[in-house]
Amino acid sequence: MRSLLCALALAGLGAAAAHADDKSAKVTPVYEHALPNVPGKSIRGVLVEYGPGGSSPAHRHPNSAFIYATVLEGAIRSQVNDGPVKTYRAGENWSESPGDVHKVSANASTTEPAKLLAVFVVDSGERDIVLPYGK
Repeated sequence: MRSLLCALALAGLGAAAAHADDKSAKVTPVYEHALPNVPGKSIRGVLVEYGPGGSSPAHRHPNSAFIYATVLEGAIRSQVNDGPVKTYRAGENWSESPGDVHKVSANASTTEPAKLLAVFVVDSGERDIVLPYGK
């Protein structure tokens, strides 16, 4: 029994260490609702969590999407199109218009986590709301 508990504890530590080394963002849908006064449009909320030093690759969103993002915890470095790279702290926000490219999206800290809530107004039929950006 003791060796089983030790094995489980070591497995758990290994999984935690693997997750700690993962620098990609964790994206969780948290809300979706059709807009009754705007036929064909929906509002969606997505929680984006970055571990220390975490980031997302450059990306864009569907041409129908308007995005409003608010930092909930920590600090986020962000660059939209060819604008400056800015650091937003908890309580600060920005928006992205249809067709914008989000070139930089990253946790500004290498030691603390960061979270943001992205709210999309998008065509209801759009399923993929984060699209790769290639050159």
